Amino acid sequence: MTGESGPARDTSTTTGGSPGDHPDPDPGHRPDPGDHPEPWGATREWAASHLGDGERIASAVRLRGGWTSVMRRLDLEGPHDPAPLVLRSFVKPFYVRHAEGLLTREAEILRLLAGSPVPVARLRGLDATADRCDHPSLLMSLLPGTIRLDDADAGARAPLLARQLVAVHRIAVPERSRPRVYQAWTAPERVRPPARSGRPALWRRAVELIAGAAPPWRGRFLHRDFHPGNVLFEGAGDTLRITGVVDWVETSWGPADLDVAHCATTLALLHGPDAGLVFAGLYRAEGGELDGDPRAHLYWRVLDALAFAPDAEKVAVPWRESGRTDLTPELLAGRLEDYLQALFDRWG
Repeated sequence: MTGESGPARDTSTTTGGSPGDHPDPDPGHRPDPGDHPEPWGATREWAASHLGDGERIASAVRLRGGWTSVMRRLDLEGPHDPAPLVLRSFVKPFYVRHAEGLLTREAEILRLLAGSPVPVARLRGLDATADRCDHPSLLMSLLPGTIRLDDADAGARAPLLARQLVAVHRIAVPERSRPRVYQAWTAPERVRPPARSGRPALWRRAVELIAGAAPPWRGRFLHRDFHPGNVLFEGAGDTLRITGVVDWVETSWGPADLDVAHCATTLALLHGPDAGLVFAGLYRAEGGELDGDPRAHLYWRVLDALAFAPDAEKVAVPWRESGRTDLTPELLAGRLEDYLQALFDRWG
């Protein structure tokens, strides 16, 4: 959700989402044969300049799912069997204009989190102003694992997501190094209820809630776009584990409730309202701390949910590209409305 309203931003499907723009580390992921990637001759030369002795780019695979960026997996050849890299390039005019801030922030966060309990890519290179590249670009290591958006084993993944988010919020950041204060991704005047909603009073109540002042909050280090599309998994059953957290361009300082709300909304859209409702409890069970005032917690939950109105279509596009073709606009609009109702039933 970089600079735009709602989940319109970087909600890709793997290295990153609020649904936008992230690499799919699945080696079986195939580029769309209809893609016409933007020129990247200079960018390729720049990426090659960051390789080790004897290494070269053997192939570049366009990755699907990106909203703000062109993502490429760079397969390398060399004497020591080098691991693939990921090249992220901002190409849309809006994001090119803001690339210096966004990509620089992501690079800083990757440096900050190196060696932390949060598995992140290793930064290899940054040209946020396209001094040497065709477009503003960031080069990083390719993390193992894949995103998992299907319903199968969603219940097993949710506690792992909660545990990982607690670890994110426990990152200690000196005051002088804190990221920017969070930005809301919607406002009362920008909310659009579903055209066929049978519960207009529910939407009015929700909009009235976020029209008020934000509750007082305790600052935490936030991913700000933490959701299943930005988390990589490996294994199954007892071996299921998280192998990477991606897409750090929205990193912010704000209330833990807001990060929890964003992941919960996404789970509600992917798997049904109940999956979103239980996430706060899972987060607390892993040692996370949320606002003890139910009305304050409700504010953050509703603020996030309304950013997806009316039908979460901007996040649904990369989700459908990743195989969730069942997530039609009609289904998502219904789930979002049911989730809003459930939030008020529980915390209102």
